[in-house]
Amino acid sequence: MANRDFNTWLSGFRDSIADYGYYIDFEKVHKNVESIKVELNILNSLIGSKNIECDFENLLKKYPEVLKCIPLLLAVRSNEIYCQDENGGHLFQFDFGKYMPNSHDYYEKYKYFMRQTGLFDLLENHIINNLVDYATGVETGLDSNGRKNRGGHLMEDLVESFIQKAGFVKDVNYFKEMYIHQIIDKWNIDLSAISNRGKMEKRFDFVIKTPNMIYGIETNFYGGGGSKLNETARSYKTLALETDTIDGFTFVWFTDGKGWISARNNLEETFDVMGHIYSIKDLENGIINEVFK
Repeated sequence: MANRDFNTWLSGFRDSIADYGYYIDFEKVHKNVESIKVELNILNSLIGSKNIECDFENLLKKYPEVLKCIPLLLAVRSNEIYCQDENGGHLFQFDFGKYMPNSHDYYEKYKYFMRQTGLFDLLENHIINNLVDYATGVETGLDSNGRKNRGGHLMEDLVESFIQKAGFVKDVNYFKEMYIHQIIDKWNIDLSAISNRGKMEKRFDFVIKTPNMIYGIETNFYGGGGSKLNETARSYKTLALETDTIDGFTFVWFTDGKGWISARNNLEETFDVMGHIYSIKDLENGIINEVFK
């Protein structure tokens, strides 16, 4: 792969590697809603209520466990919600995981919460027709936050599929998520140059072991720009220079994504000093068989 042209290499980067399951994990959404479906259906009785505060209090007395649904209706993952009261500047804590029925203050506190957050308005004025459907929508919105994690795994999964196609076997001659100390313990190699003499505990996405070499592999994909890219390029440049001093160890970086266009200068600096930096196109052109010998 000598004398590669950076601009030609970068021009082959992709807009996305998203698969169909990347956008929403509907299995997880339905599972989360199913776990509170009974309580949501009980709360459905409040839709269109003409005396919602009284009806809500009666529900709490009979079915106190309906409280656990409330945070999700506000798109909150926690059982505890804190609210600053503009009327008195006091910070209130609402715990939806604890039930203390038969207390006037308890009922008044949660009725006040429902009124102030707009949940009573949502229910009594028929803004929604079914809380199960509403909760499914909220869960879908919350799950979109998981795309970042799913996106990170997409590149890992893609690289791993090429590693396997090249004939490497997991936990035999390739390993996932391996820390520096694990590499040292397994193969008795001196990696102090990249561990700051044991003070830094880096983890590689993959490690491949061939008869003559240990390869530490990092993978990432950036569909959008940001300061993170410059930081990544700089840190991997440093890592590449440090590993060049270690006999028997090679650092390999698989990266891609049009986000790099906004950080092309830093990436080019790393490209110029790093012998083993590759894209998805390189993977498709058989780079694994060429490099890992």
